[in-house]
Amino acid sequence: MKLRIFHQTVYRYDRPVRNLVQSLRLTPSVFEGQRAHDWAIDVSGGIRGPGFRDGAGDWIEGWTVRGPTEEVTVTVTGRVETRDAAGVLRGHRELIHPLAYGRDTAATKPDAGLRELAATVTDPADALDLAHRLSAAVSDAIAYAPGQTEFHTTAAEALAQGQGVCQDHAHALAAVARLRDLPARYVSGYLHSRAEGEAHEAAHAWTEIHVQGLGWVGFDPANRCCPDERYVRLGSGLDASDAAPIRGIAAGQGIETLHVAVNVEEVERFQNQSQSQTQS
Repeated sequence: MKLRIFHQTVYRYDRPVRNLVQSLRLTPSVFEGQRAHDWAIDVSGGIRGPGFRDGAGDWIEGWTVRGPTEEVTVTVTGRVETRDAAGVLRGHRELIHPLAYGRDTAATKPDAGLRELAATVTDPADALDLAHRLSAAVSDAIAYAPGQTEFHTTAAEALAQGQGVCQDHAHALAAVARLRDLPARYVSGYLHSRAEGEAHEAAHAWTEIHVQGLGWVGFDPANRCCPDERYVRLGSGLDASDAAPIRGIAAGQGIETLHVAVNVEEVERFQNQSQSQTQS
């Protein structure tokens, strides 16, 4: 599948900030399942710093904005070719050992409810079967309900509420997988979810679980599937904060507000629509 992506994040401050430093994890991962073309990142008024590939295989760029400024816009555009690899992350170069993803964070720390959920899967055929069944258990336990949780909601809190969004599903699956001795990590990216190909908001998150002999395998409890050609992978971490596409700090007393717009279009569909409009 050929996808065109537009991702814009606007930071506004009620008072001018003196300067802003950001670390951006906004470049698609390099592996057999996807390839990026014409990928561009722009920060309004920003100065691009050094970039590097970290131990997890993610490309990180540093940017600095010198103020005073009341608004900063981060814009990402580009095209990505994807293919269905049944969720298996093949050809992704990284240095961190999978066992490093066995530890919990504040967002994924297990409580009695998560421990009980992890224990519901009994007599799995193998590690892959266990991972699939844990993902299904999370899907059943947490209903998809936008607006009912916040960025700082933990996996335990989302499970107790019985509802949440993709971030909550990803945190909860990471938590229960680790309880069953399966290394797991949070993944950030994009999702093209409409078959008709129209643009829509599509920032997304899912979980990767390391299966011995197979490697990292993606699971998306929010959609009850493994990532396929509709998914674009950006980066990973122990939780949403660790895998955040944008991290930064502003020098000043201004209160920050945030607006995010993400559109994912199928390129061939977009081109066909443009040709039809031209001919008419």
